[in-house]
Amino acid sequence: MKAGAVEFLTKPFRSQDLLDAIQLAIAGDRETRKVRARLAGLRARYQLLTAREREVMASVVSGLLNKQIAGELSTTEKNRQVSSRSHHAKDASKIFG
Repeated sequence: MKAGAVEFLTKPFRSQDLLDAIQLAIAGDRETRKVRARLAGLRARYQLLTAREREVMASVVSGLLNKQIAGELSTTEKNRQVSSRSHHAKDASKIFG
């Protein structure tokens, strides 16, 4: 099998089988492009974060509570919440501004 092949048709095949295979390939490619564009956007936004914001984000994504994150980062929970609000505002300005 060749890399990237969506489907193989055996000869003889009906014209409709060929058209169906082409439609399937186009639909799959369209979905792949959407996913890649979304990931590129997320990566670009991630690159705009400061090192500290990335550190906080990693803790949030891992499911830690604000108190746990504050303890890990040697800061207070209030500072962590302010940082989170700042992070959300930064995201909003990138989306809407």
